[in-house]
Amino acid sequence: MSAAIVALLSAATASLAFSGASAYVSFIPPTPSRHRGSATCLLAASSSSKEYSSTRRFTRARELVKSLVEDESCFTSNSGAARFAEACAANAVYEDCFMPQPIVGKTAITEHMLNKVSQRKGKGGVRIDRISDGDVACGYAWTWTCGDEEGLRGTTFVELNGDTGQIQYVREIPEPLYKPGDATLELLKAVTAGAKPRPPPEYEQRTPTIANKIARYLFEEVQGGSVDESMRFFDNSIIYRDFNYEDVLRGKDQVRKFIEDFSFPGITFRPQRFDDGIDSTCFTWEVALDGAPDTIKGISFYELDPESRLIRYVRDVPESAIKPPILGKLARDWRPGLGVFSGVKLGSRPGGM
Repeated sequence: MSAAIVALLSAATASLAFSGASAYVSFIPPTPSRHRGSATCLLAASSSSKEYSSTRRFTRARELVKSLVEDESCFTSNSGAARFAEACAANAVYEDCFMPQPIVGKTAITEHMLNKVSQRKGKGGVRIDRISDGDVACGYAWTWTCGDEEGLRGTTFVELNGDTGQIQYVREIPEPLYKPGDATLELLKAVTAGAKPRPPPEYEQRTPTIANKIARYLFEEVQGGSVDESMRFFDNSIIYRDFNYEDVLRGKDQVRKFIEDFSFPGITFRPQRFDDGIDSTCFTWEVALDGAPDTIKGISFYELDPESRLIRYVRDVPESAIKPPILGKLARDWRPGLGVFSGVKLGSRPGGM
């Protein structure tokens, strides 16, 4: 399979992140989480399982991430980079999906963070656009900013050790600069041609109203079943950002068509790690396509409407199959403050739209 096709497939898998909830998709259970435990260090907090609004609780993961990114400037200052590494466990894993291999261990992570700072050449910052309200893990949507412009966007998932409060796992994925759009649909169908539909799952219909529980219900129970059941959990005001496309989807009609278009056999969607967010949630995943030798990793971010408790915002982002991605590397070298070839006006994409 040529590098160009592999790269296109990696972008295409973003389109499968939610369509998998109702497509003919084989489901592989996620790896059991190892981060459950009492809070003892770093950020003391209650980890109660009560279903209440995030505004009533202190969340360790969210507060730590905000402190490191916003207060310490961990991606743009040497002192902040060092502070980030100090917050990591000795055996932490940083899966920067811009790079060929994960970074393992505090020493390697320190070097990696300092390299990130150096590559920005003293230009710009990182803005958190949305962040989930997780205690033991959280995810956040981010944008690179520089002067009166903003550029590269992406999503990062951060998981803490439940006992020590240290960072034990990170996955970071920037948006692909090349967005093939509808061209991916026919390619995906061609790659999975001949795949046989699998029987739909049996599940007991439920109506969770907590963000991480909605995500788990859709991807651990409903996946491969009814489109109607999936659509029950979208608010009428839904904005869906799939980084396979330049434009967002708006409203339930557009989202339904999108899900239906990408619902066909030959896809295995594997959710991997979920945070414990209440009003918003982030989770990691990988997708395998019949006929393709490798899996593609990704991250999804969901945000609920506070009144309806339905999904009002989605961001899906896949990794690039080529690392570092050619266009992404060129853009970062040419415009290190923005990470893209052409920025947009600062503030013109509310919430990292």
